[in-house]
Amino acid sequence: SRRDFDVWQKTNVERTLQMVKILKMKNAFLFLFVLFSFSGQAQKEAVQKTIETFFEGFHAKDTVKIKSTCSEKLMLQSIKENAKGNKLTDEKVNEFYKSIATIPAEMKFEERILSFNIQVDGTMAHAWTPYEFYINGKLSHKGVNAFTLFLDGSIWKIVHLIDTRRK
Repeated sequence: SRRDFDVWQKTNVERTLQMVKILKMKNAFLFLFVLFSFSGQAQKEAVQKTIETFFEGFHAKDTVKIKSTCSEKLMLQSIKENAKGNKLTDEKVNEFYKSIATIPAEMKFEERILSFNIQVDGTMAHAWTPYEFYINGKLSHKGVNAFTLFLDGSIWKIVHLIDTRRK
């Protein structure tokens, strides 16, 4: 009958509208997921770029470039590991910059970063970077750098750097 057909048609239209709403919600969630994924990846890439810039300055003995990646409150520490035991040392930032600027021109050195493991939480990031350190082409030592960075406005700044060093 006509009445049954009208009820059936109304029910189908309502179901169709519900399906459209569900699809729109799924698409919105998918869009937000993709947006946040790209945003998180972009943040990780920005953190990595800061660390890469730090090492560009380091290898060029360019303290101005190094300073551009670091907070004024930078903390530097090293853990030396050897048969006699482990030793934690602090390094004053100004002494670090001076030591870089006074490396003899004939000395060639390279810190090869083997990988980046970066985690970001809002305005804080952490990067774990295993490395090998070469002096005049020979392996001197190896270990891991652990960088902590702070998002200062729109620029990631290194606030803490600790590394392990072993032969």
